[in-house]
Amino acid sequence: MNSEKKPGYKIHTMTEAILESISDGVFTVDMDWRVTSFNRAAEEITGVSRQEAIGRRCSEVFRSSLCGTACALRQTMEADEPIIGKSGYIINADGDRIPISISTAVLRDAAGNVIGGAETFRDLSEIEALRQELGGKFRVGDLTSRSPLMQRVFEVLPAIAASPSTVLILGETGTGKELMARTIHSLSPRHKGPFIAVNCGALPDTLLESELFGYKAGAFTGANKDKPGRFALARGGTLFLDEIGEISPALQIRLLRVLQERTYEPLGGIRSENADVRIIVATNKDLSSQVRQGIFREDLYYRVNVVRIELPPLHRRKEDIPFLVEQFIVQFNRLQQRSVKGITAEALSLLMAHDWPGNIRELENIVERAFILCSDGDIGIEHLPKELTGHGAASDAHTDTDIRSAHDILDVQAIRSALERNSFNRLAAAKELGIHKTTLFRKMKKLGIPLPAQDGRANRKKPQ
Repeated sequence: MNSEKKPGYKIHTMTEAILESISDGVFTVDMDWRVTSFNRAAEEITGVSRQEAIGRRCSEVFRSSLCGTACALRQTMEADEPIIGKSGYIINADGDRIPISISTAVLRDAAGNVIGGAETFRDLSEIEALRQELGGKFRVGDLTSRSPLMQRVFEVLPAIAASPSTVLILGETGTGKELMARTIHSLSPRHKGPFIAVNCGALPDTLLESELFGYKAGAFTGANKDKPGRFALARGGTLFLDEIGEISPALQIRLLRVLQERTYEPLGGIRSENADVRIIVATNKDLSSQVRQGIFREDLYYRVNVVRIELPPLHRRKEDIPFLVEQFIVQFNRLQQRSVKGITAEALSLLMAHDWPGNIRELENIVERAFILCSDGDIGIEHLPKELTGHGAASDAHTDTDIRSAHDILDVQAIRSALERNSFNRLAAAKELGIHKTTLFRKMKKLGIPLPAQDGRANRKKPQ
């Protein structure tokens, strides 16, 4: 009898040994969603012991962002289709959030009947930490960029944030002026105070004045009680005035007085109030040109133009597009409970070739649109709008040209980054890129990448 059971026993023992040795967490459930097995890695990742886990419902043990309606294991058991590499997170026994990827499968008995489900999950904490470390080199606050133009802004941003001076942010519509203002606020000594934003171009002059400075009861018909303005609400923090170029000359005078004297009077008020705010203004207009035309007061221009930040349009920082797309995919996955993995090389090439008149806002809208058509997997060309993909044979030829142009942009970025990392040592850069030195020279010449004045060979490490 023992000899008859011996082969099955060996298989069972071998299976347990394998499950105990792998680094991925594995657990199984029965048809009532109660945990029936829980391996060593599952204990380590969740912080829950096997004794505690077995017999309990999986949602009580495996506290995941994918539980409930988004449960991947339930989807697998209902559709009888495995799910592989779905991203999410769990909350471990210490209350920490652990990023994971999961895969699921149906469990069957020898007769083929479904008896439960199995789920494996991988701890992505180290990968996420590495990604953030690498991303940190190109990140300040909520701003992310690889562009040399933006890197120069990043270098001075901490000093700008630390000062109390008024900041003028210039840039086309959709370049992220409000995000820049919020980043300055978050890095400043006033970060614990409120951040209040006002779009000066969205309100008529009379409403904008009461919105900024507030009013006292009886100031006008319908003013039954005092209403604090945005200057009062932003006390101790930052007031962001967007589209400053849209305000009228009369309101410009009032704003100039606030900037000069740091006091203001609410409508109908008889006493001045202290304006304890840091002011950041932004515009997509050429204020210096407006000054010459007499549209914008010269004295106010010099008051707001103390510290100046110019945000380049997206078509001048195309190397940021892959970074931004990844950021938007993460954002929309979280907001919409989706599992879009990324974007195909062909689709990314079309994004790289576009001129982006609407800048980052247009890119965000296109990624959001793609999420409507792509619920999981990768965003492909079929998920992009027609103005990017084109129509017919002529458009296909144009698209091929655009893709080649986009590939050239990516090549320039990769070569420049490799040269910088290797102190412009071209031989070392070629080795890092996995190409021959002569191939690197040829690509640099074709792409118009200038050779540095210093050769870089002097920076090669000598053998010890």
